[in-house]
Amino acid sequence: MTDTSARAKSSGAAESKDEEQIALARTLHQVPWCEQYERMISGMLYDAFVPELANARFKARAWCNRYNTYFPPPEAVELQSHEALAQLRMTWLRELLGATKGDEIFIELPFYVDYGCNISLGERFYANFGLTILDCGIVVIGDKVMFGPNVSIYAATHETDVQSRRDNI
Repeated sequence: MTDTSARAKSSGAAESKDEEQIALARTLHQVPWCEQYERMISGMLYDAFVPELANARFKARAWCNRYNTYFPPPEAVELQSHEALAQLRMTWLRELLGATKGDEIFIELPFYVDYGCNISLGERFYANFGLTILDCGIVVIGDKVMFGPNVSIYAATHETDVQSRRDNI
């Protein structure tokens, strides 16, 4: 057993890639494909600081900032209704999320994600204020789902093995 394998076993992390999760990820948009991404969505120990993953998180943070801080100015007459703002936000959600089904998805502010690309939302999804999805794993939410305020979904964990943390794995 290798040192990394022993650490994975002691941490509860998977020891091999999950081909089913990787196949599902191939159906999603904006995926930062790399070896470490495949390890991440498989539940294995991985390096979150490789450029592909770090850049994807940076883009997601920038997207969240825009989504959470935008409100149409008075001169944007075409956006001065709930329906118009909802349409704009739906367009933005499609830029970030891995998959969206239908046009009736509405997420109140603020909304936070790690990557966004690992999230799939079904038809007629609604989330009240303060939704957080840490999508280091694939998150699939079905049709006609409504979340109350401050819902958090954590498809992530942190390594507890001291040596793995020192090694950035």
